Amino acid sequence: MASRESARSKRKVILDAAIDHFGAVGFEHTKWATVADQVGIGQTALYHYFESKSHCLLTIMRMQLDSSLAGFREATSGVADPTRALKAAIASAYEATEREALQRRILHNHMDLLSTPRQSKREEAERQACRELVRDIEAEWAELIRRGIDKGVFLDRDPVVTARLVLGLVVSVWRWYRSDGSTSLDEITEVITDSCLRMVRVRAPRNTRKS
Repeated sequence: MASRESARSKRKVILDAAIDHFGAVGFEHTKWATVADQVGIGQTALYHYFESKSHCLLTIMRMQLDSSLAGFREATSGVADPTRALKAAIASAYEATEREALQRRILHNHMDLLSTPRQSKREEAERQACRELVRDIEAEWAELIRRGIDKGVFLDRDPVVTARLVLGLVVSVWRWYRSDGSTSLDEITEVITDSCLRMVRVRAPRNTRKS
């Protein structure tokens, strides 16, 4: 976990450089020395901040999960209507700078890393923090779905399963989205919001005409 940093700490610039490289060419294809070169320090100096490349990766993942949870809470705070809250939550998920989009790609490309305990204490601490944040995020989305069910505006289905399905659709975007691609985040937000609402919202019965 992050400790108190001096004004001369290079921790943030190391993380930014790692996000740029992990997100652009992949974690496996990024050499730790390349990150050090971009920051302008020797490779051994990286170990003052992170004991390994994997430790840095897990830290990036934990930071993104923490940011996602905070964004969800900010977007939905005080929004009583479940449909409006769901729309706000989805919109907040796609509010991202180019580097933030890379960070989200990194997170969702490496979620399997959270399933296996780490031998290093510092890596394991980050992994456990990530897993707790994942549980908190799922719980918050499930509670939103549950409110919609209780008010009769969302389909009466298991809210945890439904929340996971919605989240799965929302986060899947980061595997293929590119900032220089043909589809903007605004367009993605519109399409994903419509798809999620179709998944959860109670449909009004069709009017039938008797012949």
